Amino acid sequence: MIASMTKYSFVLLSGTQEELLTSLQEIGLVDITRSIKPIDEASQNLKAEIELLDGLIRGLRKADIPEGTVPEFIDGDIVRLAGGMLMRYSDDTVEIKQLQSEISDLRLWGQFDADVLGELARAGVPVHFHKLSTKAFKPEWAQEYALTVVSQDKSHTLFVVAGPDTLPGEIPVPTSGLAAKEKELQEKQAHFAKVLSRIASAKERIPELEEKRAQLYSQLDLHLAGASAVPAAEDTIVTLVGYAPTESDAAVTEALDKTGVFYLKEAAAVEDNPPIQLKNNWFVRQFELLTDMYGRPDYNEFDPTPYISVFFLLFFAMCMGDAGYGLALVIGGILLKKTEMKDMAPLVTILGIGTFVVGIVMHTFFGVDIAVLPWIPSWLKAVMITGTIAGFEAQMVLALVIGVVHLCLAMVVKTVYATRNKGFLGSLSTWGWTLLIVGGVVVGSLTMALSVPAQVTKWIVIVLGVLSALGIFLFNDIHRNPLKNIGSGLWETYNTVTGLLGDVLSYLRLYALGLAGGMLGKAFNDIATMTLGDGGLGYIPFAIILIIGHALNLAMCCLGAFVHPLRLNFLEFFKNSGYDGKGRAYRPIKK
Repeated sequence: MIASMTKYSFVLLSGTQEELLTSLQEIGLVDITRSIKPIDEASQNLKAEIELLDGLIRGLRKADIPEGTVPEFIDGDIVRLAGGMLMRYSDDTVEIKQLQSEISDLRLWGQFDADVLGELARAGVPVHFHKLSTKAFKPEWAQEYALTVVSQDKSHTLFVVAGPDTLPGEIPVPTSGLAAKEKELQEKQAHFAKVLSRIASAKERIPELEEKRAQLYSQLDLHLAGASAVPAAEDTIVTLVGYAPTESDAAVTEALDKTGVFYLKEAAAVEDNPPIQLKNNWFVRQFELLTDMYGRPDYNEFDPTPYISVFFLLFFAMCMGDAGYGLALVIGGILLKKTEMKDMAPLVTILGIGTFVVGIVMHTFFGVDIAVLPWIPSWLKAVMITGTIAGFEAQMVLALVIGVVHLCLAMVVKTVYATRNKGFLGSLSTWGWTLLIVGGVVVGSLTMALSVPAQVTKWIVIVLGVLSALGIFLFNDIHRNPLKNIGSGLWETYNTVTGLLGDVLSYLRLYALGLAGGMLGKAFNDIATMTLGDGGLGYIPFAIILIIGHALNLAMCCLGAFVHPLRLNFLEFFKNSGYDGKGRAYRPIKK
């Protein structure tokens, strides 16, 4: 749900806003309307310093330090020292790889003294090095030139020529021999070991860098908030506007009264465009990330997160459709708690549990159809969806039914909030469509389930049709000419009818993706089984194919199960519920 906001308007003498903003930072509850991007040289400089610290922290964490490396303590400014060490780490890594490559090439030529080659060249007998494809090399060249083959394989031939030479494939003469390069590599590796020990020490001081970064973020936030002050009365006073959750009124008022600043307090209105704070329980809160991917609601809209939490979980599980993959996700969620992505661990675990439950209902476990296994208890088989309905796969029919329910819920939500924001008379068109579509679905469902007499159903449909037609065609705008309303209603009817069919059919992807993942998992099982033969060593490729095959299938299923349910919520549900999502997130200034 969307938390209620209180608007605070501050009137200050010019130049005193920084003191107020510092006090508000201490409170940590007031959102001052401000830019989220640098707007002047000072904020640009602060942003540059923050980005530098971000880069240093990422670089230190990414640096690969071998086990057993003893940290060499380094004292002084950690920013300067860490930057220098990371530059040396990068340079040494590149140079070591280059030296190793050069040594690998020199080993093909064997041992030689580069100084002797230089003396021969000065004496008029230069030595030329050649690397040529074996097919292009001609052995008869040895009759015309002082040529010696150094090494030869199916792809390349390496040879040297002393004296005059016009043969193809010549490469630059190495500037040093193998022994000299190996010595240079050893010296570079010794220097790199010292760099690694110092970086290991710098890693231990990452918390210092994080603290510096947090301080700079606080300074930048304070600076941007101060820049939002509006001058008035010939620059003698400035005004600021801030918002805080209504439930925090007592704490904010008490803190502001201590500052002695003059302020006005009132309930925030839609026209003020206040920031949006979402208040949800632990389960729903895990899905706020998905809401923010689209955009937070406006102040007079509804919070879509509770609906997303239920339907995204259901859609994701149906697209995965495999109980075994659900267990794998649960294990992955548990392991994520020990990584830097620990914030995502609860969401992954929830999706894994949902996938496991739906996978049982879809009777698939790592590509195996568990509905046909004799040892599965009958009570568990009773909840599995098998067979056909009216000649169609039961799982496909289920996907369409869920889609209809999802869209009907969207229309009901749209009607409720349209009535709240525009009043009943201003939302008659919305009521008309909801009565027609949702009412028709409900009547049809009750007729089939309860065997309602045809005559009763007929009159209910007529009443619904008449009421819907009045709202759609005549009273869609009570302040407009009825003829214009009819034309507008016809156009809206065309768009709704053509769009609604496509929206319902979109939910077939829930069935199709689950089916595809299950069939691919079964295919890997079948391929692995073919390698078994009479047992023995056949179990090795059997295990390899199963592990790699299901890992690939799990990755592809997760991708599809994330993207397509997101689409069904962001497009089908949001479109039919009238969700706009142009609100801004609540960001109080705080230390």
